[in-house]
Amino acid sequence: MTSDEPVRRGGREAQRRRTRKAIVDAAVRLSAVGATPSIDEIAAAADVSRRTIYMHFPTLDHLLIDATAGALNEPPVEAALADPALADDPVARVDALIRTLLEYSPQSLPLGRRLIRLTVDPAPNDAQERAAPRRTRRRVEWLEQACEPLRSTLSEERFELLISALTIVVGWEAQIALRDVRGLDPQAEQEAITWAARTLVEAAIKEK
Repeated sequence: MTSDEPVRRGGREAQRRRTRKAIVDAAVRLSAVGATPSIDEIAAAADVSRRTIYMHFPTLDHLLIDATAGALNEPPVEAALADPALADDPVARVDALIRTLLEYSPQSLPLGRRLIRLTVDPAPNDAQERAAPRRTRRRVEWLEQACEPLRSTLSEERFELLISALTIVVGWEAQIALRDVRGLDPQAEQEAITWAARTLVEAAIKEK
C-alpha cells in the first residue's frame, strides 16, 4: 500500500459525503414548495445523474424521508450546538444535542422508523458498498460537533471510539428500544439516553 492511498480513500469518502448532501439539500429545497419532486428534478437541482442518486438512495421514498428528517432537525440542532455558553463543555453540548433531538421526536421518530425499515436489509450490491454507511452521516457529524472540545485532548482513535459509542445511545434506534422494549415514557427515555451519553463522555474525559 502506498502512502497516498489512505489520502485518496479519504478524499473519495469526502466527495461521497458532499454529493449525498447536495442530493439531500436539493430534495429539501424542491419539497419546500409543497410538491413531491421526482428523481429527475432532484438530479437536475443537485447537478448529478439519476444513477448517482440511486447509488446513495435506493428509492425516492428513502431520499425524501432522509431529506424531511434533516429539514426538521438541522436548524434547531445547529442552533443548540452554536450556543457560545456551551463552547468548551462537551458534556453540556451532548446534553443539548439530546434535548433538542428529543424535543422534535414526535415529528422525527415516525420518519426514523420508516427510514430504518428501508435501510436495515443488506444492500444488493457488492461487499464494499454494503460496508459503506447507508444513511446520511448527519448524526455522526452532530456528535462530532458536540464533542469537538475533546478532539485536541483525545487521540484520534479514542475520539472516533467515543463517537461510535455515542452513535449507539443517541438516535432513533435507542429511542425505539427504550419505547418498544423497555416501555419508557418520553421523560424516562430522555433520562436514560442522557445518562448513557454523559457516562461515555465523562469516561472519555477521564482518559485525557
